[in-house]
Amino acid sequence: MYQHSQIALEVLGVNKHFVKDEGVRWPWKRNGNERKTVTAVDDVSLRVLRGEVFGILGPNGSGKSTLVRCVSTLLVPDGGRIVVFGHDVCEEEMAVKRLINRVSVEASFFKKLTPMENLLYGARLYGMGASEARKRAVGILTRLGVKKGEISRPMEEMSRGMQQKVAAARAFLTQPILLLLDEPTTGLDPRSKREVQAFLTELRDVHDATILLTTHDMQEAEALCDRIAILDEGRIVALDTPAGLKARVSGSDGHEPTLEDVFLELTGKQLVDG
Repeated sequence: MYQHSQIALEVLGVNKHFVKDEGVRWPWKRNGNERKTVTAVDDVSLRVLRGEVFGILGPNGSGKSTLVRCVSTLLVPDGGRIVVFGHDVCEEEMAVKRLINRVSVEASFFKKLTPMENLLYGARLYGMGASEARKRAVGILTRLGVKKGEISRPMEEMSRGMQQKVAAARAFLTQPILLLLDEPTTGLDPRSKREVQAFLTELRDVHDATILLTTHDMQEAEALCDRIAILDEGRIVALDTPAGLKARVSGSDGHEPTLEDVFLELTGKQLVDG
């Protein structure tokens, strides 16, 4: 059993459902469409230890992004409980928000503002002084490969990959002790991916950050994650170290199995970007 102080995140029997309208809406019929309940997260339980990089893999629609949104307080679970460093995400929302930050595959910005202006705005929301935030922002942006000349360009003039780097920098700026990364390197070129991945490793090793990561990149998952949960149709179908997961399947043609082999065998689905 783990000591309570070792646990960064507990997800206990969490469920999340959405109601969708199906069929054609006939204007002359009051009930011309059907309403269908879709289960996005189905009785998920897991523990993430302090200082761990914990990965979540799953096909599109598996529920991994919904789970991250529940942890981040953006969605309220329909059942179960989520605890971040001893704080319940529903009962102590503001306390949780002070401990976390999130990078999403579809990051939002003030597009007319520069990366520096966006980061300074985010820093003020967390009560960080402008002088400290500016110095830290320059260091992080430079570490992620954003050139100094680009720090003062409007976000709308930057590529999607560059915008994603700024999103990562904005999350790192507040030095969260739990960092939620929902496909953070999607859209980045190989060099930019390596820069972000190296910085994530540095955050974990130097700053004692705990990281929850969803990704479609098998190599990224294997290189960064201490343990990985595989989700399929809202449920965890496997949870182990990368080596432990690969030991569950037989490699093709006598070769050592890969995480992709594990994923395909457990879910029967392709893991694709999107």
